[in-house]
Parts: sequence; structure tokens; C-alpha cells
Amino acid sequence: MKKRPSLALALVFSLFTSALSQNPKPAPSPQTPPQQQEQDDNDVVRITTNLVQVDAVITDKNGKLVTDLRPEEIEILEDGRPQKIANFSFVSTDSAASQPASPPAPADKLAPPVPPARLRPDQVRRTVALVVDDLGLSFESTAYVRQALKKFVDQQLQPGDLVAIIRTAGGVGALQQFTSDKRQLYAAIERVRWNPQGRGGVGAFAPIQADPMAQMREQNANQEENDSRSEGTDIDQFREELFAVGTLGALNYVVRGMRELPGRKSILLMSDGIKIFNRDDPTRSSRVLDNLRRLTDLANRASVVIYTMDARGLQTLGLTAADSTSGLTGDELESQLEDRRSDFFESQNGLNYLARQTGGFPIRNSNDLSAGIKRVLEDQKGYYLIGYRPEESTFDTATGRRKFHKITLKLKRPGLSHRTRTGFYGITDQEAAPRPRTRAQQLTNALTSPFGSGGVKLRLTSLYGNDPKAGGFVRSLIHIEARDLTFTDEPDGWHKAVFDVLAVTFGDNGTVLDEMSRTHTVRARGGAYQRALEHGLVYVLTVPIKKPGAYQLRAALRDAGSERVGSASQFIEVPNIGKNRLTLSGIIISGRDPSPKPAATAVNKAPASPEPIAPGAQGEKAEEETSELDPQAGAAVRKFRRGMVMSYAYVVYNVMLDKATGRPQTQAQMRLFRDGKEVFTGRVVPLDGSGQLDLKRLTAGGALQIGTEMTPGEYILQVIVTDPLAKEKYRTTTQWIDFEIVK
Repeated sequence: MKKRPSLALALVFSLFTSALSQNPKPAPSPQTPPQQQEQDDNDVVRITTNLVQVDAVITDKNGKLVTDLRPEEIEILEDGRPQKIANFSFVSTDSAASQPASPPAPADKLAPPVPPARLRPDQVRRTVALVVDDLGLSFESTAYVRQALKKFVDQQLQPGDLVAIIRTAGGVGALQQFTSDKRQLYAAIERVRWNPQGRGGVGAFAPIQADPMAQMREQNANQEENDSRSEGTDIDQFREELFAVGTLGALNYVVRGMRELPGRKSILLMSDGIKIFNRDDPTRSSRVLDNLRRLTDLANRASVVIYTMDARGLQTLGLTAADSTSGLTGDELESQLEDRRSDFFESQNGLNYLARQTGGFPIRNSNDLSAGIKRVLEDQKGYYLIGYRPEESTFDTATGRRKFHKITLKLKRPGLSHRTRTGFYGITDQEAAPRPRTRAQQLTNALTSPFGSGGVKLRLTSLYGNDPKAGGFVRSLIHIEARDLTFTDEPDGWHKAVFDVLAVTFGDNGTVLDEMSRTHTVRARGGAYQRALEHGLVYVLTVPIKKPGAYQLRAALRDAGSERVGSASQFIEVPNIGKNRLTLSGIIISGRDPSPKPAATAVNKAPASPEPIAPGAQGEKAEEETSELDPQAGAAVRKFRRGMVMSYAYVVYNVMLDKATGRPQTQAQMRLFRDGKEVFTGRVVPLDGSGQLDLKRLTAGGALQIGTEMTPGEYILQVIVTDPLAKEKYRTTTQWIDFEIVK
């Protein structure tokens, strides 16, 4: 598989060189009664020698959140000893400022969707990871979980929600980027399938039936065969333990990634259960229990609350229609029923432990999984922070013993209940923090995290295209903030920086499709060096794509001088060109300062401008007299100043031709959105393919001048293409890309 990364100090990037006829040019590229406060960037859980701080949710008898508790109404104990409260506050997460508008549902189901607004940090209201344990789900439970997840995305996802749907069996590629984009979430749900190799069977439990081999062994009293049966049972139990540990390992990965985010985070684990204890041999129970303890301690230190859901719902543990009692004595039947009940309740113990140790709650014996998800989301409205000064004996550095310290809350106001973390090990956060890793470990850790690392700022833009001969491909632009790199001075005014790049493309099943790892040395001086610092560097990577589906590109960069690491990831949906349906490529945009001759102008919608001037489409290009491209307004960064001319281009695939004229009747329209609201609508323009050789692949584009009164901030440009000759269901397609307007 060919990889063609190239590095330049600046870039004028053409996505479809043969179609757009553009020539790339090199260029650098102690608090008193509870203060209500919005969630900030401070840590929630702290475990230091000076302060132990935990979070707690207080509810009344109806389960409603209590927000007016005073410090004198609560008591916190460590190992049964009362502690003096040093910090006490209530943090509200229910009213995050400047929430983006929720896009209205279109009246026409075939109408183009409203592009989702990218959330700013101050707009994030809830951060939730929905972890689907496909290592442990039965075939039946998998179907119920998929239905619940679809209902959540359709009906329960709110503005300000940052969500990921993660599979425990999906490997690194399943650590999907946290998003508010419903397209990404739907694609993640489609990848949730029953894993026949996992520990879950077809149903919640195997049907009862006679075992002819067991009866034969009893009749023959053959010790060797009994030993063989015991060995088979041991293998099954060992296999189940391994899958349970695999589930906990996937959760460990997610928690480590969420540790980097501020505030209180949540995980909902949807599983058919995790067994802690081995009833036949209790000495073999340590494997799962040790992993559970490590996970809960990690989650508590990372301010992550884990909720668990038994996806089996309410089960009949007696005889069912699938059971066969033929050939079984009464004692044998009762023995198998008792094993069924014991296994079922034991499998819930792991879920109960995980939730209660981290301040969450288990959801079990309920067939309404959607209601369970709703309960978890409603539990995110707020919490108390309670801190105290620990005693010296809490952290016994002299003997090195790491004792578990139990935390208990007592409420003095009647009728209230609470949930909090049950305790912590006597290790400070500084001691528990991960130690420096090797170069490869640093890159891999940043790459596999569900969240981007920010030691070196990266911006990733991936665009889909299709070549008639080579087929589909994804071209990715990785913008590197050069100021975050360590440049060393060399003779003759040269400056040198060395960095490592690791980029991996994951397919829709989580497998690695393409991988690139390289070390680069950049040398620059004079004006080129200053432009690099000002505008950054752009790394270009092209990956051939053979099959349609949902893909992820993950990129990580490590600065050799400072060992700072940055990473970024992007989801991209690759269409099926072979189905002959109307499809768009990715959109390439760039900006230039205007020439004296005016281009079309975009302004904010207002009573004074009810009919904004539409931008051009095919044939209406940006003026040739415009000045040179501003690197900040290039395809990788997309930051435009007010008054600039923004050009955009794309390719339309599978255009239908009129049988009478042999010409297309395709039409295009451009729209601008800000915070989920439409602020500019272009006129509908024809794409008749004038001057083009391949009329089934139309190159199109346009330009508009950004109004001088446009409000600075993040925007989305959407292109809608309609082909009236296609079938009604497939006659409209759309694509969009984000950009920013700066002063």
C-alpha cells in the first residue's frame, strides 16, 4: 500500500488536481454553604498529602437531585474516623453557557440534514462513553442494545452532549472519537454485532437438557472420563475469565483516555455480566477481582463514574420453553436450575461492584434499556465536591504499605440518600501518575487514546475522493503548530526541529487498514523559518480506500526535543460509488484577499438583509486578480478574515444524463451554518457540465466574499447537490466542512 506523505512550510493544496486545474505552490504553511458554580477545569477527585477530595450525588426520597445542602449537614469519615471538611461546593452541569441550538427535525424525510455544530469546550454539558461489551453480550442482548442505542441517538441526545460508542472487542480502532455528530454515532451502532467468539451465547443462558455423556460417565463410573469433564469445565471457566479481563482491559483504556478531560466524566457499561468469584475453586477468583480493583482505583482518580447495565433485562430463571426435561431426574433438573440461578446472580456481582465502587449505580432486571440510559443521563445534572485534610498515616511512606482507606458519608438531613466513591489506596495522584515512556509508547498511547493529546497542537482534515482509474482514496492534511516544536540553532542562521509521526487508518471493523511511522527533520532559516512559526507546517497523507464504510484516521506526533506529544483523529464516511448513486467528494476551501472587482457576499441573516446574495457555483470562480493565498486560510487551517473571498470546490459522482439531450440536469446550492443555525443560503444554480469531458463526474465549486459584519466564530459550509433524473430516494446528496471567521 503506497503512502505519500510530503512536508512543506506552506501549501496550496489541490484535492483533485486533474479536475480543478490548479497548480500547487510551495509556501510555509474553604468554602461556606454551597456555592453553585459552573463546571470548570479543576480536578474533581484529588488524592494528595494535603487534600483528599471526592464527588457525591445527593438525592431526596424521590430520586431528585438536592442542590442546597450545607456543610454542617454532612459528615465525611475516613476508615470510620470523622474528618474536618475543608472544601464544600455544588457543581452544576445542567446549565452550560451558550448551548448550541438543537437543529429542528426536517418536515421532509428526504430533505438534506442540518450539519452538526462542533462543540466548543464551554458548550460541553455531558461527556459520556457508552461501552458495549460485545465480548460478553449474547445474541439476544446485542439486538436489544442496538435498539436502545438507536433510540438514544434519535430521542435522547441533547445539544452539548459529547458521546462515544465503544466496543470492548473492537481493539484500538473501536475507541471512536467523542462526538456530537449523529452520523458517527449511527455508524458506531452499525458496528455493534454479536461476537460468536465471546463469552455470550445465543440467549441469556443455555437451555437445560440432558447430557448423555454425563449419564454414561455416571453409569460407567469412569474416573478418567470424569477427569476429562473436569478439564473441559476448567477450560471453559478459564476462557470466561480471560474474556472478562478483556472487558475490564477495554474499560481501563477508556478511563485512561477520559482522565485527560476536565470535570466529572461518565461511562455506561452495557454487558451480560461479569463474574467475580469461581464457585468451584475460590482460589482462582483473584484474576478478575484484581483487575476490578485496579480499574475502580483508576476510575476514581480520573474522576470517572461508571454505571453498569445488565442487558439481559428481567429474566425468568425457572423453566422456559427452550428447556428440555426429557431424560432428567428431579434432582438433576433442580441442580441445573440452581446452577442457572447462581450463575445469573453471580454475573451481576461484577457489574454491581464496578458501579458502586465508583459512585455510579447498576441498572438490572429491567427490559427497558432506553429508560436505563435516560436515568444515567439525568444523573449528570450536578454533584458536590467534598474535601478534607488527610492525616499523615493515610500515606504511609515509611513502611511502603498501601492500605485501602474507606470513605463514608453521613447525612444529617432526614430523607436523603447519597452515592460517592467508596475509598482509595494510600497512593498520591503524583505517585500514581504514569511514568515517562519510550518514544514508541508515547506515540502509541497518544494514538490509542479516545481523546486528542494537546502537547503539540494538531489539526486533522480528511477528505474523500475517487479517481476513475485508481479508485477511492482519503487525503488527509495534518496541520502542525510549529511553535510547539523545539527548534535548535545551527550555524549560518539555520534552525532545526526533529519530530516523529505515526498515522494509522482504521477500517469499519476496527482493523488497521494503513499505517505510517516516520521521523522527520525540518531545517529552515530567515523568512521561511518565521513563516513556519507563524503559519505552521502541513503534513499530507494519501491512503487508498478499496471498500465503502466508516473509517478513522488517527495521527500522533512527538517532538524529539521536548518529548511533547500531540494527536488528532477524524471519522470519515466513504460512500459506495459502485452503487451508481449520487455522491459528493470532500469539499476543499481556501481564502484570498479580494480584488477591486467584488465577488458574491455573505452576511448574517437579519431584517436588513432578507435576501442575501448567493455565491457562485460552477463557472463562477474567485477572481484571478485576488492576492496570493493566505496560509491560515488554506485547506488545512481554514481561518478566514472578514472581507476575504472564500473559494470552494468539489466533485459530483454518478450524475444521471438526460436521454434526450445527453446532458445532466444537476443543481447545487450552498448554505452556511453557525451553532446549528442557518445564517446564509445561496441560490440554486445548474451544473450542466459545460466544457467538461466526463459528464458523470462533474467538477464544481464557487466563491463568496465574507461580509465585513459577519460575527467571528466557527461556521460550517454545506453543499447540497440534487439530480432530478435520479430516483427520488437518491436524488439529493450533501457534504460539509467547517471553517472559522476571525477578526
